[in-house]
Amino acid sequence: MLFLPSAMSLPLDVLEKAVNQKLLLLLKDGRHIEGKLLGYDEYMNLVLDEVEESKDETKRRLGRIILRGSNVVSISFI
Repeated sequence: MLFLPSAMSLPLDVLEKAVNQKLLLLLKDGRHIEGKLLGYDEYMNLVLDEVEESKDETKRRLGRIILRGSNVVSISFI
């Protein structure tokens, strides 16, 4: 039997390519976070810089944050 590698990328492989890139994240509580990815760990905890948070019509600047990976629903490249 022949096994071919999947074309699907693993999440940590995608994050590796996203370092120093701008990301848009949707969190479990409905907030949107936009910022530059500085680093991450094996649990997908993220270190983001130049962060702006938005929920409903409200926006605020947060600067540099550490975001727990379990709070993230989706990640998009900007």
